[in-house]
Amino acid sequence: MLPLPNAELAVMELLWRKGRLTSRDIMDELYRDATKPQHGTVQRLLQRLEDKGYVARDRDLGVNAFAPTLSRESYATGQLEVLAERLTGGSLAPMLTRLVEHNKLPRTEIERLRRILEDHDE
Repeated sequence: MLPLPNAELAVMELLWRKGRLTSRDIMDELYRDATKPQHGTVQRLLQRLEDKGYVARDRDLGVNAFAPTLSRESYATGQLEVLAERLTGGSLAPMLTRLVEHNKLPRTEIERLRRILEDHDE
């Protein structure tokens, strides 16, 4: 899973937050202060995301609506796996160790990881 360019990721973030939206909704949200129309830009972004399988188009409403086909968590997991593969041969342990040792994870997240690891051992 390749990382999304910033513009495509902004569309996905909006869809993850708000759910199904029309291209007009997306344009109004992302390009609220634009001085020229951005309809073509939004259409191209949505088409690329649809081609990649990240969004689905619903044509049943008389107007195209778009919804994410994967969750934010699934995308994040895929990106972490790619990063781990590139940096540490696929192991997440060095990354997690560094985050813990340098106080980059709050106590609540460390406790959550501890519970997950304990449940996984059972």
